[in-house]
Amino acid sequence: MKRMLCPLAGLCLMMMVGCGSVTPAAADRPGLEADARRTVALAIKLDPTLKAFFDNSAGYAVFPSIGKGGIGVGGAHGRGVVFQKGRLVGYCDMTQASIGLQLGGQSFSELIFLETAPALQRFKTGEFTVSAQATAVALKSGAGANAAYSDAVAVFTLDESGLMGEAAVGGQRFRYAPAEVGPASLTPEQRTGW
Repeated sequence: MKRMLCPLAGLCLMMMVGCGSVTPAAADRPGLEADARRTVALAIKLDPTLKAFFDNSAGYAVFPSIGKGGIGVGGAHGRGVVFQKGRLVGYCDMTQASIGLQLGGQSFSELIFLETAPALQRFKTGEFTVSAQATAVALKSGAGANAAYSDAVAVFTLDESGLMGEAAVGGQRFRYAPAEVGPASLTPEQRTGW
């Protein structure tokens, strides 16, 4: 069994870390942005009280599709778009690894609201992680009215049907690249794809 888990752990780790750039290829950007905007529209349709988060946050990241799966060792990965006052300002990706009793997979969307300018800036530096104890609020009608920021961050999830049970999001790590990317504006890590 241990011999089987090591290759699986390695495979999940490679999947989570990835070797690609945070910034999607130019041809993929319009599709990712359109998917993100559809996710925002669906979120507001499912829960109109969420509009206050979109209107009042310093910024937010939208991950239209995050794939999550595991067999003992698991992980999740997704690409997203970062908005500031409704304007696309950058691209991001999320990785998460986990160990424990798990089997199967799922796909879901995630919205991360950054309440303050310092929280948004922390997200943009690539030093942003979600604490191990963090959970996301399952998006459903009225969820936004009862949700609160924790450490200037609020996280909501929804699956393809519009609902998902409370999801553990602890241990998620994010990378960010500005939308207007030129070689001079990238950090060495962003240029090499980490």
